[in-house]
Amino acid sequence: MHDERRRIEERVERLQNQRIKPAIYAAAVPFEVAAWQAPGEPVSFEEAAAAPYEPFAMDTPWGPPWGTTWFRMRGQVPAEFAGRRVEAVIDLGFVGDWPGNQAEALVHLTDGTPLKAVNPLNQYVAIANPAAGGEVIDYLVEAASNPDILANDFREPTPLGDVLTAGDQPLYTFKRADIAVLDEDVWHLDLDIQVLKELMLELGEHDPRRHEIAHALDRAMDLLDLDDVSGSAAAVREALKPVLAKPAHASAHIVSGVGHAHIDSAWLWPIRETKRKTSRTFSNVTSLADEYEEFVFACSQAQQYEWVRDNYPQVWARIQESVKKGQWAPVGGMWVESDGNLPGGEAIARQLVHGKRFFIEHFGIETKGVWLPDSFGYNAAYPQLAKLAGNEWFLTQKISWNQTNTFPHHTFWWEGIDGTRIFTHFPPVDTYNARFSGEEMSRAVRNYAEKGAATRSLAPFGWGDGGGGPTREIMERARRLKDLEGSAKVEVEHPDAFFAKARAEYEDAPVWVGELYLELHRATYTSQARTKQGNRRSEHKLREAELWATTAALHAPGYAYPHDKLDRLWKTVLLHQFHDILPGSSIAWVHREAEAEYARVAAELEALTTEAVTALGGGTARVFNTSPYGRAEVVRDAAGTPVYVEVPAGGSAPLAAAAEAPRPVTVEGRVIDNGLVRVEIAEDGTLSSVYDHRAGREVLAGQGNLLRLHTDLPNYWDAWDVDKHYKNRYTDLLDPSEITVVDADPLLGSVRITRPFGNGSTIVQTVTVRAGSPRIDFETDIDWHEAEKFLKAGFPVDVRAAHSSAEIQFGHIQRPTHTNTSWEAARFEVSGHRWVHVAEPGYGVAVINDSTYGHDVSRTVREDGGTTTTVRLSLVRAPRIPDPGADQGRHRITYSLLPGASIEDAVAEGYALNLPLRVADAAGEPRPVVSVDGEGVTVEAVKLADDASGDVVVRLYESRGGRAQGVLRTGFPLAGAQVTDLLERPLETADTDGDTVAVTLRPFQILTLRLKRADAGQ
Repeated sequence: MHDERRRIEERVERLQNQRIKPAIYAAAVPFEVAAWQAPGEPVSFEEAAAAPYEPFAMDTPWGPPWGTTWFRMRGQVPAEFAGRRVEAVIDLGFVGDWPGNQAEALVHLTDGTPLKAVNPLNQYVAIANPAAGGEVIDYLVEAASNPDILANDFREPTPLGDVLTAGDQPLYTFKRADIAVLDEDVWHLDLDIQVLKELMLELGEHDPRRHEIAHALDRAMDLLDLDDVSGSAAAVREALKPVLAKPAHASAHIVSGVGHAHIDSAWLWPIRETKRKTSRTFSNVTSLADEYEEFVFACSQAQQYEWVRDNYPQVWARIQESVKKGQWAPVGGMWVESDGNLPGGEAIARQLVHGKRFFIEHFGIETKGVWLPDSFGYNAAYPQLAKLAGNEWFLTQKISWNQTNTFPHHTFWWEGIDGTRIFTHFPPVDTYNARFSGEEMSRAVRNYAEKGAATRSLAPFGWGDGGGGPTREIMERARRLKDLEGSAKVEVEHPDAFFAKARAEYEDAPVWVGELYLELHRATYTSQARTKQGNRRSEHKLREAELWATTAALHAPGYAYPHDKLDRLWKTVLLHQFHDILPGSSIAWVHREAEAEYARVAAELEALTTEAVTALGGGTARVFNTSPYGRAEVVRDAAGTPVYVEVPAGGSAPLAAAAEAPRPVTVEGRVIDNGLVRVEIAEDGTLSSVYDHRAGREVLAGQGNLLRLHTDLPNYWDAWDVDKHYKNRYTDLLDPSEITVVDADPLLGSVRITRPFGNGSTIVQTVTVRAGSPRIDFETDIDWHEAEKFLKAGFPVDVRAAHSSAEIQFGHIQRPTHTNTSWEAARFEVSGHRWVHVAEPGYGVAVINDSTYGHDVSRTVREDGGTTTTVRLSLVRAPRIPDPGADQGRHRITYSLLPGASIEDAVAEGYALNLPLRVADAAGEPRPVVSVDGEGVTVEAVKLADDASGDVVVRLYESRGGRAQGVLRTGFPLAGAQVTDLLERPLETADTDGDTVAVTLRPFQILTLRLKRADAGQ
């Protein structure tokens, strides 16, 4: 037989695109359309309904960037459409086929009822099936003219990312608004051909099934009447039935499909637009559920549900009904799909608490898994946190984007830093926006790493990122692929069902230990530094407000713990931890608003903390320590005079000099010495020496605090990526304009260094050494005006470190300092929280920070045989896409060098730098809510129970990486204690003795205690 594949494939392609698709809508009549341009931000339906509308013609430009245009569409179904499936078809002038980053609209009835959204791949709204003829149609359509930020494929900066710079020229041209007949035979024929054609093209050229499909399509096309596609469609479908009816092989891979609509809570659009995206997508999903009884839709992010509940109650009611019918599956159990590296440990705990509680409260459903397909890597505390929130499984996708190494598993047990394991799946279809194309089905089978041991994988299907969700075309594909020879089999089902089946057949799945590091998007640890700083400070201010509010609730009569305010503020912070906000990968509008929100949150939390401290009574000045570690430290009194004070952990002390004074600080020229460390500043502004008096050794092996400006142009994703070649071109900032002594007090010495550089930028650093502390602080004020640059601060230390330790959520992770393998070499930029520690046996050094996350650690051997380990903090970047002005302007960052540091020292000083001592007036000496004896037992949160019972909740963890035993003492009469999960539900009774609780922890174990007060009713 002659090989006619090319002729057949080209014939099918042309007939489908030029004859069949145009015939899907057999007949149409236009709506009568009028329009009203809403001024400024979106308005309510009521305001839009009362607005004056002007006649609007097709092919007319409409929609300035970020604008809202309301269209009134009126029409009547013609009598000749009776008995047919009639739909409204609306084309706003869509560009491309991505639903989420361009014009979108929500169609309403005139009473305000949302019907359905329209987007490039979902242009219809059902009218009647079958139509009677004569139906009067009257719609109000809220159309958003969101700009296509990706139009140039992220090649050039664009002003469209902020309403302040986007301009006012119309972006779209309205193409179509019709009442049309859907020819179901033609529509189904198009789908039959598409599924068969895509399957055929994925099969091997020697596979008999490929040739069988080709010739079946060829014969079927002979039956297509080009002058009457509609009339011949049924015969063509009949001819294709045999080839569509052949069942899949018994050993065919099983793809568990679950509907999904990944909706970034902000990204290339602001949060206000996401609120509307949820209504559009969820309207479409509930409509689709009415058409397909087997449909199941998995939806995460409790925040988005809350937006719909508050703004679109009719859509919310439809969601509740779909949940009851089992077609809508709340998943994920988090407030938002947060970044996986940057939020603090307590913040991730609250993500899980608020998300899980929302679904329990509103649907009576406790979600079983963490759903995080799109975050940029996942910290190694997740397994424990997920399990403590009552989860059984974890889903991710993004690790498939690795730049260097292919992740070896798709189904596996993920083991965290404490030893907790959670069953994890990574879909081999390699997308969370599947549509069951032939290429996707083939890819899922080809990629699947568990062949021979397991048989099934998950495929989230539906258009996403900007929403859109599943379409009826995707559901039709799933039906055809349920049991089709040559293809994997598709089963549409709840993700819980998939995970139960996957675990049952693969209980002995392989184990992956430690972080799930994404070998891409490493710049997200640094981009948009003010957003990251706002998050870090919000997390610590929330901790502070909760601690002192709890203290006041215990000791101040009449004080009411601010449950509702703290709940609201936590949710604001959690929202901004979304995986395109906190990482710094959103448009300018998003980050501008985030900075404003963080400022508002800071002001409210400051007021709450002040209120709590004030409630303890006015009187003498006291110093309040929110840190879980006691401190001897220098603070300033109201007059600005330094005072050396001692303050217990989580408690307060009079603002008075400590009984034992530390050795005084001396400042001689550019040398600061406090008897613990001596710091010498060179003429070029770097540190020429840091001598540790206690150890009798020089700390540095090169220029300390070397500020290096790198050229930084990644290959593609500017805000997301820093590629390895950034290291090859740089300028060291070694030309200070001024070095000045600014403090020479016996309790502290400071030298200020001013460095102008680059494109009018300036760095002013104040290097400070305080009495009684070996910590050297670098208060850094940056006026940044660079483009495509990356600023780092480096500390080469004379330590032979085999690995670095970086703080992560509820513990730390060790990473090798060598690059023996491609896995280690790929970690050339990594994340950490408050500190990085490097050590050799007997001596260590920590680098601490108050607001940055990215860093790198490298190791070299000197000519003298010694080893230099260099820790470099990433301070600020200057990407131009998607925000052309990213990071421009002022930044205030403090980082510190801590010589002679153990891990315990790094933990304590990390808290100290991020939780400054507070000076305020208070009467009496309120006892700390809790105090802990026992090395390594660290208190992370102190609060009142969320159920307003008055119980005190304390979350603590083992912070050194070893076993720990200790005793927790309460500052109030204790009636009993329980160990709880993260949601404060009892797990077991704790061992108490009077007002103490015995604590035993394994390495990095997190423990939540619920403490019942004996005086709660008094």
